[in-house]
Amino acid sequence: MNKFRKYSLLVILITAASLTGCKDDDDDVTPAVTAPPMENEEEVITDVKLIFTNSADANDIVEARAQDPDGEGVQELAILDTIKLDVSKTYVLTYEILNALDANDVENIGDEIKEEDDEHQIFYSFSNNAFANPTGNGNIDNAADAVNYNDEDSEAQDGSGNPVGLSTTWTTSATQLNGGNFTVRLQHQPDVKTSSSGSNDGDTDFELPFVLSIQ
Repeated sequence: MNKFRKYSLLVILITAASLTGCKDDDDDVTPAVTAPPMENEEEVITDVKLIFTNSADANDIVEARAQDPDGEGVQELAILDTIKLDVSKTYVLTYEILNALDANDVENIGDEIKEEDDEHQIFYSFSNNAFANPTGNGNIDNAADAVNYNDEDSEAQDGSGNPVGLSTTWTTSATQLNGGNFTVRLQHQPDVKTSSSGSNDGDTDFELPFVLSIQ
């Protein structure tokens, strides 16, 4: 009888300990936290090259570079060259835009911009009447001002797409220019880009104020 009582008491103690342990485990469970929605991130860009190609002579090429070797680090894109164009010539401007943080895995950000062309646009500002076409001073201050875009985004239907700016055309003035300016601003505009969106809509991936010389 005593053995039975001892055995019964032992069973009760073990059961009580188990219940207490289960309760503690339940209390320690942290409620699941729902992750916040992903935000649209700006591109990591270490190298930008502007390539002006003379439309009448494919071997006549002018390049101007900007570089930021640490990507999103403390340094910013630093302009390395002056844009030096000839008077009264027509150039097609294209770009090389890279993320070269990993020399063994260089990313072509220009290709990404093409893929996301409905989310990007390059805006321009330049010395007043530096160009015979387009005239004016660019469209950074006013999106409706003239810039000769050669490319449209993927929403284009029968020529109704919005401009991108990876290819543009520029005819320099017959008047020489020293110490002028030519600024390019790449805007990232997911769910923002429209036919009337401007250079202040969305986030700026880069803004590069080059010195412009026309001789």
